[in-house]
Amino acid sequence: MTTARQGTSRQGTSRQGTFVNAVQLVTAREIQARLRSNAFIVSAAILILAVVASIVVAGIVGKATADDTTPVAVVDGVSLTSTRGLDVTQTSSVAQAERLVRSGDVDAAVVPSDDTLGYRVVGLDDVPTDVVSALSTTPRVDLLDPGALPAGLVSLIGIMFGVVFFASAVTFGSSIAQSVVEEKSTRVVEILMAAIPARALLAGKVLGNSLMAFAQIVAVAVAAAITLAVTGQDNMFSMLGPSVLWFVGFFAIGFVLIAAMFAASAVLVSRQEDVGSVTMPVMMLVMIPYILIVSAADNPTIVGIMSYVPFSAPIGMPMRIFLGTAQWWEPILSLLIVAVSVVVVVLVGARIYENALLRTGGRVKLAEALRG
Repeated sequence: MTTARQGTSRQGTSRQGTFVNAVQLVTAREIQARLRSNAFIVSAAILILAVVASIVVAGIVGKATADDTTPVAVVDGVSLTSTRGLDVTQTSSVAQAERLVRSGDVDAAVVPSDDTLGYRVVGLDDVPTDVVSALSTTPRVDLLDPGALPAGLVSLIGIMFGVVFFASAVTFGSSIAQSVVEEKSTRVVEILMAAIPARALLAGKVLGNSLMAFAQIVAVAVAAAITLAVTGQDNMFSMLGPSVLWFVGFFAIGFVLIAAMFAASAVLVSRQEDVGSVTMPVMMLVMIPYILIVSAADNPTIVGIMSYVPFSAPIGMPMRIFLGTAQWWEPILSLLIVAVSVVVVVLVGARIYENALLRTGGRVKLAEALRG
């Protein structure tokens, strides 16, 4: 009896070791295939250059804007010794001047004050340094909405997160789908199945492409950090740091879900011409967060919902962290939701992949692949 148990244990350990070795081999093959692909190298380089260029352009535009005259409202009765660099709009009351600040017609307002200087500066969401530096002396500064961020900056950061997520997910997801169908159409999969289990083949594909996608995201983050430091945008670097780190973490887990769905959908067909039709639902799930973040990055309700939906959490939650609207526990809860969703999708996807991998010819119905 003891000998039989020992033999069974050794067989289980041997099968487990064989499975792990198979996954490692497929993972290495997928990584090598991506590194040998000129299309992958070019697309990764374009993505990194696009992010770097956007940061450089934003810095140049910001400096150019600082060189222009600054619109400012001045209440009647306030005497300024110098208005150089200011585009002055006279107002009859403090309330009128503050309305101009809130509407965005002027960057700041100079209103009467009881202190020795005789006036103070009113800003909206940030200290109007251009106005303060243009005055001969430094007045007291009051902010009407100190916690707010400029809408243009919020939209720009949202678009950057969306573009990086969308480009990486589509690039590697499409590569997985094409690889699966190519192996089926050329009957290579039959040779592979004779040597390794179907689940090991799927795990290796997902793991290899996930590692490459993660490496690309890290490269983009490092390039962005270096560019911000070189261009002197230290304040933006400190503001973006936590949200970028969370974005990388969310993407590392969330892409596994997307990769499994691309593989499970592509295995239903045997021709490259049919890949687009079966992967379209997955493509839409990747596109929807991108569209939402581009069109409504400054909408707290939409961003809040996105931060808990597994397909959009890698964009939504980092945006909320950047805006400072997320409690300390919310990113952890959202990440747990994404992780649980990954487990469920991988298990279902593995069943579909295993049942449909050797079926060639026409398109395999999803219900049949689930039933096996």
